[in-house]
Amino acid sequence: MKKLLDALRQIVGATHVLSEGDLSAWELDWRKRSRGKALAVVRPRTTAEVAAVVKICVEAGISLVPQGGNTGLVGGSTPDESGRQIVLSLQRMNAVRAIDAANLTMTVEAGCILQTLQESAEKAGFLFPLSLAAEGSCTIGGNLGSNAGGTQVVRYGNARDLCLGLEVVTAQGEVWEGLSGLRKDNTGYDLRDLFIGSEGTLGIITAATMKLYPMPAAQLTAWAAVPSIDEAVTLLGLAHRHLGAGLTGFEVMGQFALSLVAQHFPQQRVPLYLDTPYCVLLENSDHESESHAREQFERLLEIAMEEGCVTDAVVAENLQQAHQLWHVRESIPLAQAEEGLNIKHDISVPVSLIPEFVRVTDQLLANNIPGVRLVNFGHLGDGNLHYNVQAPAGGDAATFLREQEENVNAIVYDSVQKFGGSISAEHGVGSLKVGKLEKHKSPVALGMMRAIKQALDPQNLMNPGRVLRA
Repeated sequence: MKKLLDALRQIVGATHVLSEGDLSAWELDWRKRSRGKALAVVRPRTTAEVAAVVKICVEAGISLVPQGGNTGLVGGSTPDESGRQIVLSLQRMNAVRAIDAANLTMTVEAGCILQTLQESAEKAGFLFPLSLAAEGSCTIGGNLGSNAGGTQVVRYGNARDLCLGLEVVTAQGEVWEGLSGLRKDNTGYDLRDLFIGSEGTLGIITAATMKLYPMPAAQLTAWAAVPSIDEAVTLLGLAHRHLGAGLTGFEVMGQFALSLVAQHFPQQRVPLYLDTPYCVLLENSDHESESHAREQFERLLEIAMEEGCVTDAVVAENLQQAHQLWHVRESIPLAQAEEGLNIKHDISVPVSLIPEFVRVTDQLLANNIPGVRLVNFGHLGDGNLHYNVQAPAGGDAATFLREQEENVNAIVYDSVQKFGGSISAEHGVGSLKVGKLEKHKSPVALGMMRAIKQALDPQNLMNPGRVLRA
């Protein structure tokens, strides 16, 4: 192994091959549930260095674990416990290579932090709409590797929909130059879409060409109390009809989820939640003017109240108030962590079936685990719920997790399958859901996925054990 490490030092520099000391920043995942042991952490600066590292590791039969900001939630970017895997950290590859204003694109390296993309686009007068809670530390390579979603999917789509081209280092150490900014290229298989969402199991994304959008003239945020999740879906339909493409965010939050924010972050003001089972956060982006956006919003809420799907609402008067409302929504996962260990689910169900899914699954869990608490929130606009399960009040959270996690997962995932949904909407599969995927994914689909993996990575050195069983 010394010979391998020396060769890696020759490629990226001795200071960027870390094999001793505290490597927990790379070996421990964000949820602190997946801890491994790396042979070394290698931090390349260029695509050529990545390719050279891959070739050296292939020759030595050493597997690689690509890693961006290490903010994943499914154990997809931390090494196993063998001490024989290389963690390939792409954080030094963080340049914005180019912004093409006429083509409405920006080309960025994989280690570029998502917030940097947003700020660079804004400085150039454009919008890069991918937005999620970890945007201050997650990287665009990881976003693409997991096909991240976030709060504006209802209008702009997932990371996949925002990407026009990729630069990828293959499992053989070759470089695929696919960074065209073309919106039309009908020349065979779409290799770009093959690597997006593959979680580093087919190759290593080193750069990407992403779509930009004109900056809206105004963005307004509203917070509405709704009497049921059925009425939240009704409100979504009204919002689509009255706001059209201006509807860029539609989040639903259950009362218990909001009560955790109020309890653990008392400095935050949580509106309207005490007397309603659900609240909805809406965002309207308007390309005409703020007054036009406000008029649209107020008309929508007026109609919604007349129809009974909204009982009360507030519209943010300024950007600060809008940020405060979004901060409440983004604080739910942190508040849940403060409450104790919990069982997380990132599921999707057709929007029309979400109310019935929630009723059926809530009841199944209540029947099996008396007193169980449900932290239900998420991106209702695109059918994605973070349907999380908390231990009964006063119970030991660690014991609950140890004794009930498999039972809870079986109940939730079986229900998701019954309603035609997916067990992973935006977080990916990682190592956490490999077994669950085998149960809930079509055998035909799994067979095609294994054939692709075998064809592109026959030695199984690209993030083995993630997505598909090693």
